[in-house]
Amino acid sequence: MCAFSISIHNISSIFYFFYFFFGLDMFSVDKSPLKYFMEEMSNGNSLRSTTTLGNEKERERVYDTIFRLPWRCELLIDVGFFVCLDSFLSLLTIMPTRILMTLWRLVHTRQFKRPSGAELSDFGCFTIMACGVILLEQTDISLIYHMIRGQGTIKLYVVYNVLEIFDKLCQSFNGDVLQTLFNSADGLASCPTENMRFWIWRFTCDQALAVTASIIHSFILLAQAITLSTCIVAHNNALFALLVSNNFAEIKSNVFKRYSKENIHSLVYFDSVERFHISAFIIFILAQNILEAEGPWFESFLFNAGVVFVCEMIIDIVKHSFIAKFNDIKPIAYSEFLEDLCKQTLNIQPETAKKNLTFIPLAPACVVIRVLTPVYAAHLPCSPLPWKLFWILVLFAMNYVMLTSLKVLIGMGLQKHASWYVNRCRKRKHHLHYD
Repeated sequence: MCAFSISIHNISSIFYFFYFFFGLDMFSVDKSPLKYFMEEMSNGNSLRSTTTLGNEKERERVYDTIFRLPWRCELLIDVGFFVCLDSFLSLLTIMPTRILMTLWRLVHTRQFKRPSGAELSDFGCFTIMACGVILLEQTDISLIYHMIRGQGTIKLYVVYNVLEIFDKLCQSFNGDVLQTLFNSADGLASCPTENMRFWIWRFTCDQALAVTASIIHSFILLAQAITLSTCIVAHNNALFALLVSNNFAEIKSNVFKRYSKENIHSLVYFDSVERFHISAFIIFILAQNILEAEGPWFESFLFNAGVVFVCEMIIDIVKHSFIAKFNDIKPIAYSEFLEDLCKQTLNIQPETAKKNLTFIPLAPACVVIRVLTPVYAAHLPCSPLPWKLFWILVLFAMNYVMLTSLKVLIGMGLQKHASWYVNRCRKRKHHLHYD
């Protein structure tokens, strides 16, 4: 009993020591409610217990997230989109022209000359695209459409996301495969005669692998386009359900992760390629409406296409704004990414290793050609075979001229913009260094 009273006494002594020495009344409850309320009224910020006082750095971060970063991000994605479009148009215009010139030179000189690496690469790409288009022509789009349409809205969301994941995997893998094919083409063009058999076998294997990978990617893009078309045509708000679920899943899977500057650089380029793929899907849906839609459909198509593009733009801006905020990336980083893309457009070798925009337009080209061929066939006049061949040549020539003109316009515009932007960045860096 005595020991217990001594311990109580010691605890009381320690409490009073802290009370008098530190001036702390830790368990004081002698305040009246009115006095407590008046102290709360006069103690500064009413949210002081759960927030902290900001500084200039926090204010700058807020305005970076809202104003400075979004337009830089959108500008970078848009320039990347036009770089992809320029590559796509090169595949449809420059590559066939170069192949025809090579064949014409071969026929005119009647002398076989070992083709260069660039010529072998062109023939390889043409073989890939021809095989993809031929196989896609054998595909029954209406059958796939009705199979996908029979799924529920939730299943459509799952199907679209699975296809999108495989699309990104194919983008990454096909880029490596095509680089391997081009490397083999250069090796075959410059190898000595005694090693010719080895390089021919290597080039053939790489060509077969590239054809297989590109065909798989083409079927994935075709299925993805059909899924998006199903959601747009449906009258049960399936499109909005798909956009909301898919886009917010994209935000959730990206925003709350740690990213390095190089990872963000790659992510922006993926968004540019995705924006181009969506444009190819919209062309697919337009062609299907031209062939099959009944009644007034164009206004509804324009509205739905606008909704898809606007949602994609808003989600990309929100995603990159908060990724930059959480990873402390300044908006100037996106200007540096744009400078690197402009240097890639001008074929300027960077001083250090930088990320390049890798885009393989073979699979989208196969899908677009597959879906536009029936549109042209449906509008050919019913006439004897010679006249039908004549109109086919006329349509082919008209399309070639239009696509070539568009290629020249976009290519020159990109180079002019890239040259202006690179010079602007150099002048700014010079002034900063001088200061």
